[in-house]
Amino acid sequence: MKVYQTKEIRNIALIGGAKSGKTTMAECMLFEGGIINRRGTVEDKNTISDYREIELERQNSVYSTVLCAEVFDKKINFIDVPGFDDFVGELLAALKVTETAIMLVNAQNGVEVGTEITWRHTNKCNLPVIFAINQLEHEKANFDETIRQMKSLFGEKVTIIQYPVNIGHDFNTVIDVLKMKMLKFPTGGGKAEVLDIPESEKTKAEELKGKLIEAAAEGDESLMEVFFEKGTLTEEELLKGLKKGIISRGLFPILCTCSKHNMGVSNLLEFVCNNAPSPADVLPPKSTEGNDIISDEKGTTIAFVFKTSIEPHIGQVSYFKMLSGVLTEGIDMVNSKTNSKERLTQFFVTLGKNRTKIEKVVAGDIASTIKLKDTHTNNTLLLPKDQSGLMVEPIKYPEPKFRTAVKAKNAADDEKLITIFREIHEIDPTIIYEQSKELKQIILQGQGELHLNIVKWIVENLQKIEIEYFAPKIPYRETITKNAKAMYRHKKQSGGAGQFGEVHILIEPYFVGKTDQTEFPIRGREEHKLPWGGSLFFHNCIVGGAIDARFLPAILKGIMEKIEEGPLTGSYARDIIVNVYDGKMHPVDSNEISFRLAGRHAFREAFKNAGPKILEPIYDVEVIVPDEKMGDVITDLQGRRGVMMGMDSEGNYKKIIAKVPLAEMNRYSTSLSSITSGRATYGLKFAEYQQVPPDIQTQLLKDYEAQEKEEE
Repeated sequence: MKVYQTKEIRNIALIGGAKSGKTTMAECMLFEGGIINRRGTVEDKNTISDYREIELERQNSVYSTVLCAEVFDKKINFIDVPGFDDFVGELLAALKVTETAIMLVNAQNGVEVGTEITWRHTNKCNLPVIFAINQLEHEKANFDETIRQMKSLFGEKVTIIQYPVNIGHDFNTVIDVLKMKMLKFPTGGGKAEVLDIPESEKTKAEELKGKLIEAAAEGDESLMEVFFEKGTLTEEELLKGLKKGIISRGLFPILCTCSKHNMGVSNLLEFVCNNAPSPADVLPPKSTEGNDIISDEKGTTIAFVFKTSIEPHIGQVSYFKMLSGVLTEGIDMVNSKTNSKERLTQFFVTLGKNRTKIEKVVAGDIASTIKLKDTHTNNTLLLPKDQSGLMVEPIKYPEPKFRTAVKAKNAADDEKLITIFREIHEIDPTIIYEQSKELKQIILQGQGELHLNIVKWIVENLQKIEIEYFAPKIPYRETITKNAKAMYRHKKQSGGAGQFGEVHILIEPYFVGKTDQTEFPIRGREEHKLPWGGSLFFHNCIVGGAIDARFLPAILKGIMEKIEEGPLTGSYARDIIVNVYDGKMHPVDSNEISFRLAGRHAFREAFKNAGPKILEPIYDVEVIVPDEKMGDVITDLQGRRGVMMGMDSEGNYKKIIAKVPLAEMNRYSTSLSSITSGRATYGLKFAEYQQVPPDIQTQLLKDYEAQEKEEE
């Protein structure tokens, strides 16, 4: 493959809702670029993009696929992105390394849920968008209604470049108002015949051309002055304004395609090559320090890894964008995060599971390499001589929305699961796993029920390990509300040396600004920051040598054991002050284990008499919802013990802000989708711990007692 310079490269994300035709469009692009000589179909399971077993079975994309084509003297790197919101990690990675998104809109369904969701992400990334109204050959296709919906939701900046003459099964003709020509496609698709616009369409075409000229002028003051003076723009001025408008998101062009029959795809590619920005034309990406990384072949060599896959017989494949400089094969680089050295022995352009070797990667281009030892998604690679700790601003993945506990049906396979989940996380960073010591469960988290069902399919079908999902435990916390005293004597005699230790303690609740108790003098104090939050304060208040100082660490150890397994529900305890003020010991029988057990039991007894309470995790929840569904969503959140914190607007949507207990968020993504017909999205983030209501605490205590009896 020819080496293209930065200005000759276009990086495109193919985005849109599920079933909008992205994978079929990718096939057409590869066909038009001469990469393949026959187009595959999703139904026949022979597309270049969807080649993985899970995708062949489901007949839709699960992972993004990096592809490329050479057309009109340009190299187009394009990424076929899954349409379901559960795979948002793939979308965010693609938007991170591309300069333009081609948003496919299904003409028979108009603006769908997936269209709205992906549009929001392009807004956040400030990415130029070109719309392709697809599936115009369908009998239910409605171009005018689709345009009406787009203008309603996306604003008047959406601008028609092409419109269809005949929609439905006979679709084969569009009017191009930029060229002011009619394009008629042959049966079976391919290159269009360029004809004059018929009289019946001239008035409409000229009206739309006028709107296009006005839209192009709006993004540039000098062009606006020309437009006001002359009432129009020259072709050269129009193209200048069009390009500038696309880059600044002041204009969103609309073109027409039928990817099923390869109609309009060549014209779409031509439009992209002529009008979409190269990597050097857009605002540069930032480093974590906030500095611009200019796309310059003569600049510092910087490569950013945005995607990782594990391929059969090859292992790890790392996809990277060359942000600056030039790479040649056999070069040594340094991972700026880990400082580990990596040798990049080979570079490839990828076409699904196929790879073509290349010798050089220039600034702005996208390529892949294999078998990096210690480099992962979101890592930056630099030349050793340039190593300065520079790191590219990482892809910001959303917090998990859906959590489940998981176990292997054969308990002997549980350890294997962690290794498998580690590999899955490497491929998809939005899959989070944890072997929770606290909950004694393996917790798996993702973006939705579908997302985790895909993981289950992979584990069971590719790894051949049967697993089951079940409701995860909630990481409660336990603490106290008042002071309490307790003593415990541990005494054991069984011939020879026995065991003896007696401990008297006073426990108090801790809070910021708390003053020391005055009943006992404090001779020594220790603060222990607890890994799960909060603190334990351990005070030595012993006078007269009632307990030797060498036994205090053993007492503390016993208390810590019970704090790690709280007396109420077995959850972690926190924010407690323990004052050891008295006790007894035996000159022969006292030892560390005796005082460890005495401390443990004394703490347990005192805790139960100190007004114990259970705390539950509370999450900040933000729901983006259509206005008409807002009331239903608020009602549902209140039914989940949610407290409304406010509302805001986000474009044409409402943002509901609430605090909701984690215990009430199980399967919320599924419920929200049902309430809003899939049109709402949400995010959640841990906020704080709060006391559970009395009735729930009573039920939790009963459940824990029943569980302990079952385990006896």
